[in-house]
Amino acid sequence: MRKRVCGMLLSMLCVTALVGCGRADKVEQESTEAKKVALVVWGAEEDTELMDQILQSFQNKYQGQAEFQITFQAQGESHCKDALLGGLEAGADVFTFADDQLNALAAAGALDPIENEEEIKSRNLSSTVEAATVNNRLYAYPLTADNGYFLYYNKQYITEEQAETLDGILEAAALHKKVFTMDWSSAWYVYAFFGNTGLQIGLNKDGITNYCTWNQTDGNIRGIDVAEAMLRIAESPGFANRTDEEFISGVKDGSVIAGVSGVWNAVAIKEAWGEDAGAAKLPTYSCNGGQVQMASFSGCKLIGVNAYSEHPEWASKLAEWITAESNQRLRFEMRGQGPSNIAVADSEEIRKSPAISALIEQSKFSQLQRVGGKFWDPVSKFAENMAAGNPSLQNLQEQLDEMVEGVTAR
Repeated sequence: MRKRVCGMLLSMLCVTALVGCGRADKVEQESTEAKKVALVVWGAEEDTELMDQILQSFQNKYQGQAEFQITFQAQGESHCKDALLGGLEAGADVFTFADDQLNALAAAGALDPIENEEEIKSRNLSSTVEAATVNNRLYAYPLTADNGYFLYYNKQYITEEQAETLDGILEAAALHKKVFTMDWSSAWYVYAFFGNTGLQIGLNKDGITNYCTWNQTDGNIRGIDVAEAMLRIAESPGFANRTDEEFISGVKDGSVIAGVSGVWNAVAIKEAWGEDAGAAKLPTYSCNGGQVQMASFSGCKLIGVNAYSEHPEWASKLAEWITAESNQRLRFEMRGQGPSNIAVADSEEIRKSPAISALIEQSKFSQLQRVGGKFWDPVSKFAENMAAGNPSLQNLQEQLDEMVEGVTAR
């Protein structure tokens, strides 16, 4: 009897052991399957070589913790929102995009708030943190702080002191029969004259239409004061209204000795002017009997994590790795892009870059580009007429009113 009981117990133990082994095998198999992490990353085609290095270093860092399959795909940053919202579940897990797309992405549920936001905020310039924030919550990882404009000048003709004021620059340019250029056909640059005057432009709460007071008729600086200042600048023989491409052509042929542009032209300007290549924040300009610091629109690139990613934790780790201090330093070295990371922005390498240093200095007088689509054409039309010297002789206040009516149209 005892033998029979023992036999029955032994049989039960064997069955249990087999079941246990089966469960263990299943758990092990599930664990192995869980370690397979496939991620798609979108970024600029020009970043391919840089991103290959960053993605490889990420896999090296987390080697053994997962079986990675990370794919980089070229996707223009300026059109990232449209591509992503065309199908969120089929979109990239991690993606680079221009900051002016953040509100739309957050509103569409494409992004979730970042969990360790205080840590991320502490590492980055305040302007980039602001650009990555919606309703006081951080929704993306700051990557760069270099989408803006500042002054380039040729030190052979313009002194550092002259570069502080537009009057000084124009005087030097006229003296040498050269020109200072700025693109008044682009409302992006024209904001420079209105931005620090107390006159306002921005998005209404609907996130689509604009409010604008650039035609204001009272206050310390009125809209007409800015218009008159622009006309005086246009009359100077040292000024030329030229596009960005025409600016660089003039730099190369020697006709241009100063202009307003961005970091994308730093290499071409250095090649043309050599050691005489100077860069600084935008100058002040004469307006209503005083000097007004020229403003600028600013912007940056951000890294987002798709809220529909199948591997949100790994996607977040990867986004944080792409924007880490070491990789922002590498981005500057390989692509010349200005960092959002505070430590890198304050590094010796950045201080040796006149263009990036000038952009960071100008950021104190910049505003994030937050305007609706109706902003661009009316402002360009107004500014181009100023650049031409107002040949129609139309009343300036009437032109300002028409511009604002167009900008604020619903």
